[in-house]
Amino acid sequence: MNVQALHKISYGMYILTSGKDNKFNGQIVNSVIQATSEPATVAVCVNHDNLTHEFIKNSKIFTLSTLSEDAPMSLIGNFGFKSGRDIDKFKGINFRTGRNGAPIILDSVVAFLECELINQMDLSSHTMFLGRVIDGDILSDKNPMTYAYYHTIKGGKAPKSAPHYIGIEE
Repeated sequence: MNVQALHKISYGMYILTSGKDNKFNGQIVNSVIQATSEPATVAVCVNHDNLTHEFIKNSKIFTLSTLSEDAPMSLIGNFGFKSGRDIDKFKGINFRTGRNGAPIILDSVVAFLECELINQMDLSSHTMFLGRVIDGDILSDKNPMTYAYYHTIKGGKAPKSAPHYIGIEE
């Protein structure tokens, strides 16, 4: 099998956030789909080892902030290649708390969706969280960043905890 074929699946780039015990965490994700339109439902895959995974399992809430093409690599690196166990990922980040209590990133974002967890599926190394969308809005008319744009234009890489990581990123 040519594993490169998996890289031809179209993805967006998002910051997934959640909260637990008055603490916030977030991470970069690209494995997001709209599952249904009525009721509005989305699915996101998160590695079991990530702190955001723990926060979503316990709080039953999450928010997706859709990154714009002009999002700086420093923002992506902060949420994608650092652990919330070691740093406060929200230090110096412009955000507000949404209706569900999770952070909404405000800079370099084109839209957000606030969700309440309605189901989950264990996928061995990851969990697919299914969330009912309770709120959302458009924050900018800029272009949303795709995963292809992240790789080809920004020169981005995938961390080993990403659902699409297949060992060729090293």
